[in-house]
Amino acid sequence: MLIWFVVIYLVISIGIGLLAATRVHTTKDFAVAGRHLPLPVVTATVFATWFGAEAIFGVSSTFVTEGLRGVVADPFGASLCLIIGGIFFSRKLYKLNVLTLGDYFRLRYNRTVEVLATICIVLAYLGWVAAQIKALGLIFNVVTDGALSQEAGMILGALVVLTYTTLGGMLSVAILDFVQMGVIIGGMLFIAWLISGQTGGVMPVIEHAAAAGKLDFFPEPDPWQWIAFLGAGMTMMLGSIPQQDVFQRITSARTATIALWGSIIGATIYFCFTFVPMFIAYSATLINPEQYNALMAQDTQLVLPTLVLEQTPVFAQAIFFGSVLAAIMSCSSATLLAPSVAFAENIVRAFFPGMGDREFLRVMRVTIVCFTGGVLAFALNSESSIFHMVENAYKVTLAGAFVPLFFGAFWARATTQGALAANIGGIAAWLLVEILVGDDSLVPPQLIGLGVSILGMIAGSLLPQWVGHSRPQGDIHASLHHRAAAETHHTGQHPHHH
Repeated sequence: MLIWFVVIYLVISIGIGLLAATRVHTTKDFAVAGRHLPLPVVTATVFATWFGAEAIFGVSSTFVTEGLRGVVADPFGASLCLIIGGIFFSRKLYKLNVLTLGDYFRLRYNRTVEVLATICIVLAYLGWVAAQIKALGLIFNVVTDGALSQEAGMILGALVVLTYTTLGGMLSVAILDFVQMGVIIGGMLFIAWLISGQTGGVMPVIEHAAAAGKLDFFPEPDPWQWIAFLGAGMTMMLGSIPQQDVFQRITSARTATIALWGSIIGATIYFCFTFVPMFIAYSATLINPEQYNALMAQDTQLVLPTLVLEQTPVFAQAIFFGSVLAAIMSCSSATLLAPSVAFAENIVRAFFPGMGDREFLRVMRVTIVCFTGGVLAFALNSESSIFHMVENAYKVTLAGAFVPLFFGAFWARATTQGALAANIGGIAAWLLVEILVGDDSLVPPQLIGLGVSILGMIAGSLLPQWVGHSRPQGDIHASLHHRAAAETHHTGQHPHHH
């Protein structure tokens, strides 16, 4: 019964992707859904992109072992990232009318910065998408009661997501996100309600967690603990801002105002809602302490699915696994699309300057297939937990891409030389500390990378310039404004190749 429900759900998802594919005619339709999305859909895709494997399994299992302090990166840092992105960057980036963040780096600085930043962004996605694929393997394994191994489940999950993402692009991702957000919220709340019936309500769980010290958020008054705590929060909060998926959500909106409010409302719903899986997983320690403590010692990520399988009727199990699949598939489709579009647009395209829009659309689709293959290989061979895969994903962009984006948008004197120093210096410092000192470093390596990146940007911009000057912020907006005004709505061409 449960397996059939899951199969039907997967078939419907692919069907929606095929339907959306009939409306994709240009690269703009594919990459940013033709910039037509209304507020409810933008809100849903912001929420659904972030509410993935780590929010359900990763955050909940980390909370059960480490309490609120352990989840400062996600949901706290993650929600703040979307709010900061919405308030400070959405209008600026929306006005540019470009397909990717790499385009912004090229327009603001030069081609070298574009390529380096794009490589950082694409690499950051490896861990994130691999975490989603790993979670799909986990679910198929649990739902089929072990008949399908986790590895086979990963391959199956990757194929399903690949199918509808490659066909329908951002449009199918957005439509599915909207449908899946309803499934996720309804399903999770229903399970939480069922489970709270077994714990005597919500309050006993909260009181138990408080008594066990799980609700203490701030660390002890020890400077090193505070640095580690802030490092974890900032990695996700700032490292996720220069991400193509956040950028795609913003630029797919119909207007700049929708982009702003979609980010803020989506982030708020995401923040509040992440506490539902935390509540469900923590309830396990009240319902059957012996069994779940044994599971905790083995694999904390199994606590939540095992609890649902053992303590709820089949109907509820179908709803839970349906909503989990919805969450993970919407997250993985978005995270497959984003780096593939960025790679095709900012790295491949330059080698084929005469390429038409139709050929470029084909290149984007081929890139998605190749990227999925790479991610699948990484997921099958990685030993990391889902939460750590996601947490590590943002270290690259924090050290290498955040500073050029932030200073480029808000500091008129930022130059190409400064951006190169920030990118190369930040990545080099982070990698050196990570390799030489690793976990023994008192300051998180990615924070050292961020510090060096800021110094590189300021010094590189103020010292005599050896690298060609970049365009000041105002110039970009002026030239793009003229271009947008000149661009007719139906050319179907790439704006920056007019």
